[in-house]
Amino acid sequence: MNAVTHLPIRAKIGRIEAAMKQMEGQLDLPPVHHFSKGLYARELFIPKGTLIVGKIHKYECLNTMLGDISVLTEEGVKRLTGFHTFTSAPGVKRVGYTHKDTIWICYHASGETNLEKLEDELIAKTYDDVALDTIEIEALTGGA
Repeated sequence: MNAVTHLPIRAKIGRIEAAMKQMEGQLDLPPVHHFSKGLYARELFIPKGTLIVGKIHKYECLNTMLGDISVLTEEGVKRLTGFHTFTSAPGVKRVGYTHKDTIWICYHASGETNLEKLEDELIAKTYDDVALDTIEIEALTGGA
């Protein structure tokens, strides 16, 4: 599997996100920010019945999820229930639908505490902002 095989799903996620931006009744889901030495965590409470699109992370990050959410990524749709902690490869963008109230936390290695600078440091505006060779290496090695 390489980055090229992700293109159809990425296009679908982009279309979903574009359609959602046109919908009325957008929820404001303000994250809670946590800082520790060399670590930034972004915590998001997502109410039951919410369709949400995530951001593209430039780097590998750790995630913790508590709740019940179906998630679409390049790997397909997975339903996560209960408590999960997992590593996410760089360049991943997700669409999620919460079946129950869900809390999602992303942990990033960064000593930065300025939120604007963190956004620039960690978040890719497009898939092109993430090195394709990194994505391809992750896909080939399974993150090993």
